[in-house]
Amino acid sequence: MASSEITLEAVSSVSQIPAEDWDACANPASAPDTLDGLDTLASPSDYCSNLISHYNPFISHAFFSSLEGSGSACARTGWGPRHLLARLEGTIAGIVPCYLKSHSQGEYVFDRGWADAYERAGGRYYPKLQASVPFTPAAGPRLLIRGGADHERIATALASGLVALCGVSKASSVHVTFAREAEWKLLAAHGFLQRTDQQFHWHNQGYGSFEDFLATLNSRHRKAIRRERREALAEGITIHPLTGSDITEDAWNAFFAFYMETGSRKWGRPYLTRAFFSLIGESMAKDVLLVMARRNGRWIAGAINFIGSDTLFGRNWGAIEHHPFLHFEVCYYQAIDFAIRRGLKTVEAGAQGEHKIARGYLPQTTYSAHYIADPDLRRAISDYLRHERAYVAEAARELTHAGPFRKTADEPF
Repeated sequence: MASSEITLEAVSSVSQIPAEDWDACANPASAPDTLDGLDTLASPSDYCSNLISHYNPFISHAFFSSLEGSGSACARTGWGPRHLLARLEGTIAGIVPCYLKSHSQGEYVFDRGWADAYERAGGRYYPKLQASVPFTPAAGPRLLIRGGADHERIATALASGLVALCGVSKASSVHVTFAREAEWKLLAAHGFLQRTDQQFHWHNQGYGSFEDFLATLNSRHRKAIRRERREALAEGITIHPLTGSDITEDAWNAFFAFYMETGSRKWGRPYLTRAFFSLIGESMAKDVLLVMARRNGRWIAGAINFIGSDTLFGRNWGAIEHHPFLHFEVCYYQAIDFAIRRGLKTVEAGAQGEHKIARGYLPQTTYSAHYIADPDLRRAISDYLRHERAYVAEAARELTHAGPFRKTADEPF
């Protein structure tokens, strides 16, 4: 008996997809984790092995609804939704969150050099398709597949669908960024180029307290962290971790002021609107950790984090007063403290920042896949990426070796 046909379509808003269908694909009760050792497309048995229950707040319907409903990610800001759906017997079995973009801002995987070179050669790089979570450099599934579905078959259809959508949209390329390694390998089998980069993540080794973590560091770094935590709270500063109903509109107002002040200096134009923070406060406050600093009766700094089933994802930071080491305390040390208390395995501290190594965050490879329609541009980028992957791998080895952890068990405490 012939299997049912998979049909593909693209929609122009997350609101066109029922939340229950989206979340059944994005965060199913059981989802494939990693496919270690696979160099090409996985077999069904491999692709469906090692099933885990894993919640990622960034790929939830609520998060995308907040981005689009707030006007943060929309056609006006250069993020025109083109979410790709795979239907099987009328049911949505797979989704790729995707946007038609007129620029390369807010992505954290940088391709502006590719765009400049292509346009100097007479090509048109924009529009392009971006399969990602806007403004969010956090790894996670990009081919969202309903639990219980034939993962290999749906993933293959979605990969082919992205290439077809590129042609229909008259886009130069498709960029699947911060994907899982298994998806990176699968997409390579469908003509996508492979790119790597690195972030810095903290890993919980079953610590019972922050002091247990410090005990694993060498003496120099352990003393430095204790000093930084002590000096960060000078000037009468207090730290307030807020979650759920403790996050009031007053706290959101203060945090948005921090975000705008810092974002304006870093990016020129911050990406997220004030409405975005109210929307996530309404729909997913239980998934948010807002670490706020207070001095003389007013909020002065803060960092927003999102809580997954085993990972704390650090995102934006901002401040209206600047004090030594306050950034490290609010963003890194409070995140570690929270992860230890909650029993979370990992803290992902966002993009870039080799200074995180001294605070116990080690290099972690990130993966992106790129379909380039023009064969000449594709050849040039393919050669560039081959050298870049080798550099990223070597840099990770060197940085890991330079980490702050004690090299021998008998190193003095």
